[in-house]
Amino acid sequence: MLTPAAGVADAQAAPVWVGMQRASLATLGKVQFLEVDGPQTGENAKTFLATLAAGRCDLVLTAGKAPNAALTAAAAAYPNARFVLVGKGSPQGNVSVVDAQSPDQVSAQVEARVTAVLKAAADG
Repeated sequence: MLTPAAGVADAQAAPVWVGMQRASLATLGKVQFLEVDGPQTGENAKTFLATLAAGRCDLVLTAGKAPNAALTAAAAAYPNARFVLVGKGSPQGNVSVVDAQSPDQVSAQVEARVTAVLKAAADG
């Protein structure tokens, strides 16, 4: 997951991290996060998004203004990567959206998506 500078303590990222950790416990799959350091802009966040997209991540999630802006602008540059934007946004080719209202709903939706991807990776 790509987060704002506060990492998983960020209000938007925290429920996402909870869902990711639950999925990890259920599947024994690895989850991780990376904070956007420096200016909290979409342009700066693109570099950090590239790190995750070019890595061996099966699914990259973004939460927060700068990470989501970077994803919206750059997702098409990584056609083989799968992304989940958490917050307000529109699905596009390789990007799905979790736009739940409550933190519990966000955690549950993220957990379901990450669990499915981790199980598929383990089976494949």
